Amino acid sequence: MTPATPARTLAEALADDVLVLDGGLSNQLEAQGCDLRDDLWSARLLADGPEQIAAAHTAYVRAGARVLITSGYQATFEGFARRGIGRDETARLLGRSVELARAAGEGAAEQVWIAGSVGPYGAMLADGSEYRGRYGLSVTELERFHRPRVEALAAAGPDVLALETVPDLDEAEALLRAAEGCGVPVWLSYTIAGERTRAGQGLAEAFALTAGNDQVIAVGVNCCEPADAARAVEIAAAATGKPVVVYPNSGEEWDARARAWRGSGSFDPGRMRDWPAAGARLLGGCCRVGPDRIAALAAALAAVPDTGRPAEG
Repeated sequence: MTPATPARTLAEALADDVLVLDGGLSNQLEAQGCDLRDDLWSARLLADGPEQIAAAHTAYVRAGARVLITSGYQATFEGFARRGIGRDETARLLGRSVELARAAGEGAAEQVWIAGSVGPYGAMLADGSEYRGRYGLSVTELERFHRPRVEALAAAGPDVLALETVPDLDEAEALLRAAEGCGVPVWLSYTIAGERTRAGQGLAEAFALTAGNDQVIAVGVNCCEPADAARAVEIAAAATGKPVVVYPNSGEEWDARARAWRGSGSFDPGRMRDWPAAGARLLGGCCRVGPDRIAALAAALAAVPDTGRPAEG
């Protein structure tokens, strides 16, 4: 049962604790036997198999995740419209993504927070564009695309919106504009290569976009090589003074044309034990990181003394 202690906001929790995020949703769904060979990817199951999404969230709670990211990464009004699903039903499905995660967290021994996933424009295209950015759209056009989904997710009451896998500054600016005034805090997480965004901007500049924005309670990286993440944590903390969120991939590389993962994994929970000292407060995994790795990460972080204190900088 959920403990009787008063609930804290995620921002309050990050001031005291290092929290474990979940891992990749799609790989867990595939492990459960789901066929995700579809442009809507895991979002299709919001309509066709919500019980599978609920089971995947539950697997991560059992592994020790304290923050669950919803299944809305590839869920957009445009994407569902191509399947003949209208705007009202799409808004309901986006709300369902929050409800499914919330229900999975209710039986946990400790408080679990829900992050409503807001993926990049490129995710809707389903062609790997989120790993390039620079779609040829203006900031205003990107803001117009993101705002309806942000509003629908915010109405469902998540604890935070995860503006995630953002490939460049233009889209980061658009997402922050779209979320302004929605009544829900956000984190902003770039996908990177080395010390640059996927579009090639320096990370210090990219993270500095959030400095002074109190709605942003964490900033960091996801869907990137584990080897790139450690340095990114340091840059994010130095540029913003905010808690850092970090959830890299397994280390394999996505081949968008073949729609397959290549290479071998390098996600090492043991190495991530050092990241809280550099400012990381939310740590987890992205694509191809399953409940077993999240359980190992939770155990590794629990073994680090005084992980609840950020490094002095």
